[in-house]
Parts: sequence; C-alpha cells; structure tokens
Amino acid sequence: MSTDPATESPAPSSKVAVWSGRVISTLLVLAMLMGVFMNLSGNEEAVKGAVALGYPEDALFGIGIALLVSTVLYAIPRTSVLGAILLTGYLGGAVATHIRAGEGWGSTAPAFVFGALVWLGPLLRNRRVRALPPLVSRSGV
Repeated sequence: MSTDPATESPAPSSKVAVWSGRVISTLLVLAMLMGVFMNLSGNEEAVKGAVALGYPEDALFGIGIALLVSTVLYAIPRTSVLGAILLTGYLGGAVATHIRAGEGWGSTAPAFVFGALVWLGPLLRNRRVRALPPLVSRSGV
C-alpha cells in the first residue's frame, strides 16, 4: 500500500521547536511594536530616517498603523499566518526602499533577516504551517 506524500501530515513539533518558535515570534513582535511606537510617536530619529529615504513626514502615521495591524494579527495564534503574510510584505517594502535609496546591504540585511524570522517562528511551532511550502520532496527526486 503506497501513500501519497502530498497528503501526509507533517510530524508534530517537538517541545524545543515549539518553544523556540514562540521565543522567536515574541522577540519579533516586541521589535515590531518598538517600530510602531517610533512611527506613531513622531520620534525625531524615525522622522529623519523616513525623510532621508524619501517618505514625507506625515506618512509615518499610516506606516505605523499598518505595522501595528500586521503585528497584532501575527501575535494572535488564529491569525498568525495572515499577520506573517502582511509582515513579509511590510519588510519586503523596507528592503526595496533601502535598495532604491542606494544604501548598502548593511541597511537592507536587518529587514531581510526579520522577514525570514517572521516565518521561522510559525514553521517551528505549527505543523500545519510546515505543510504549506514544499520544502522537501519526500519522493527523493
């Protein structure tokens, strides 16, 4: 009797993987909330950085709200995948902004790393999320 690899359920997460995913996600949420605070408070450094990248000062409020909504959705277990999708888009925009501004990889790398961590947390703690992307072919091909 053969089983179809596409219909097989991924193995359950170990306790270490689940807790690692929770820690990564919590640290990511805290970092994103710090960004929300910086944008919504009109922090002088945030304003200078946004203007230097070509954004008008009044755009920070809308960017902060978008980040807040995405982060809250990511922090709620039932909506974490939607939040991860939104945060991926947000961080992709950050990467594109830094590249367009001609900044080096030193400015671009943090957004890229955070974008990868957005998905590492859910991948470690949720087996249904691990079943989404075809990470490894089970057929050996």
